[in-house]
Amino acid sequence: MKILIIGKGGREHALAWKFAESSKVTQIFVAEGNPGCELIAKVKCVKLTTIDELANFAKNEHIDLTFVGSEDLLVAGIVDKFQALGLKIFGPNKLAAQLEGSKVFAKDFMQKHGVKTAKYGNFSDAKLAIEFLSKMDLPVVVKASGLAAGKGVIIAQTKEEAVIAINEMLLDKIFGDSGSKIVIEEFLDGVEASILSFTDSNVIVPFVSAKDHKKIGDGETGLNTGGMGVIAPNPYVTYEVQHKFITDILEPTLAGIKAEKMDFAGVIFFGLMITKNGVYLLEYNMRMGDPETQAVLPLLKNDLFDLVNNTIDKKLSDTQVTWHDKASCCVVLASGGYPKDFPKGITISGIEQFSRNDCHLFAAGVSKQNNDFVTNGGRVINIVGLGSDLNQARKNAYDNLKQIQFDGVYYRNDIGKV
Repeated sequence: MKILIIGKGGREHALAWKFAESSKVTQIFVAEGNPGCELIAKVKCVKLTTIDELANFAKNEHIDLTFVGSEDLLVAGIVDKFQALGLKIFGPNKLAAQLEGSKVFAKDFMQKHGVKTAKYGNFSDAKLAIEFLSKMDLPVVVKASGLAAGKGVIIAQTKEEAVIAINEMLLDKIFGDSGSKIVIEEFLDGVEASILSFTDSNVIVPFVSAKDHKKIGDGETGLNTGGMGVIAPNPYVTYEVQHKFITDILEPTLAGIKAEKMDFAGVIFFGLMITKNGVYLLEYNMRMGDPETQAVLPLLKNDLFDLVNNTIDKKLSDTQVTWHDKASCCVVLASGGYPKDFPKGITISGIEQFSRNDCHLFAAGVSKQNNDFVTNGGRVINIVGLGSDLNQARKNAYDNLKQIQFDGVYYRNDIGKV
């Protein structure tokens, strides 16, 4: 069987690694991938970016299954295009992808179908948005409705900060069309949790929980990033929290999907906030998270190819998803200066020689120059340690990451400290 994975980061490297475990998979293409992916014998990277290019490639190469990693093409309707051509693809159709592509759409969906979430208002008029602030307690959260590469969320501690955020998004267009509509919602104080899941629109099967570390600095300080590390399972997701998530969020989400006729097979990523007043849904993502995927997939016992196919074939309710009784800890090695300006083209040593002692290396912001691996992004390498418990997983990650060296390498020292 031939697989096409769409994306180029650590998430796609992890997906390629997990698909390659299947004896049924003979060839994996990653578009456009990165050179680290090609360390896997079955993998070849291809320079394709547009929906038409990808669809033509899938048709001409007789691809048996396409798995979409990143969100932009899902929102643009790649699933609808592939399905119209009779190509098998895993991901939400354009209607369902709005649950990630439009925060306004998502919040209205949550309210309509009884999903527990923060109180909010939607606005395209700055004056009305500012007037709404008088009804809200501080701090308050201001979000660009559209995709903004993880940068469209401002936690305003004062009314003045909120007004600035509103004006920058709606009037100054700092996020372009993504900020033409905004959501203003109450700030929830608690602990975040990430739960990936597969759905065939008949059932939703949650995966093992994860905990992301978004800030650049130790102790969750400094600027927001795309994610500096992840642990799984999340120690704050207790049996009680899991039960509340299922009854207050997962079940009404599934009811909403059925009511809105969002018939698809794909991923729902639930971004949660665990508070003293219960478990709230912050947002939906409609694809595998990054770097959550890198921490969660090594814990999955199932053959990923079979699991995806069963989901597409509407057999998810008959499929038992099983997990290794282990913990994982993913530490991101970043370029110095990230998430602000950072250099590229810095030589990386240790990737090909990396010794995997209860550990995985997934390449993210990496390219090649003169046969040398070099940095090509802010988040460069993911090191994922496994262990019988979180402490052992952390130790394996931090012990092994020292094998990778490049000038300016930066990572947090507290991933998984709880």
